[in-house]
Amino acid sequence: MNIAIFVSGSGTNCENLIKYFANSERVHCALVVSNKADAYGLVRAERLGVPTAVMPKAQLNDEATMMALMRQYGIDFIVLAGFLPLIPDFLIDAYPRRIVNLHPALLPKYGGKGMWGHHVHEAVKAAGETETGMTVHYVTPVCDSGEIIAQYSCALSPDDTADDIAAKEHQLEMEYFPQVVEQVLKTIS
Repeated sequence: MNIAIFVSGSGTNCENLIKYFANSERVHCALVVSNKADAYGLVRAERLGVPTAVMPKAQLNDEATMMALMRQYGIDFIVLAGFLPLIPDFLIDAYPRRIVNLHPALLPKYGGKGMWGHHVHEAVKAAGETETGMTVHYVTPVCDSGEIIAQYSCALSPDDTADDIAAKEHQLEMEYFPQVVEQVLKTIS
């Protein structure tokens, strides 16, 4: 099964997924796509021998361009790992229940427009939450509203800064995200 990983930033989860599936007989990380040419995730992918493509907003939203790219690499499944743009409806329609997203909070809290990266951790801190976590969910046309596949949480201390919260949540991502993706892929023939 060929998967594409979509990234917008540093790509630590992208690299983790590529390494996790490196020796898999069933799952192949076939392509990394970014909406930003300077996303460090592209460098990580290239270092690990995975082809990359840059798809700025206009190309991402162009059905002929995106679907040609997906066909070129035989993509069966898409993983959003820190990808910020909304996924166009045509891609969601082409990959029903075959696009998953990682969100750095326990949805439905701290989801939706503007809730990404450090904005999420700052909101968690401002609300005085006693726990945070990560959510993996199916992608639908409504931001962060798809069916939840898995959630993992960790305790927070009142002394934790937004950076501390981010670090704790990121540890969960590193440990659990590849496993969740693998479990979802096992349900697909």
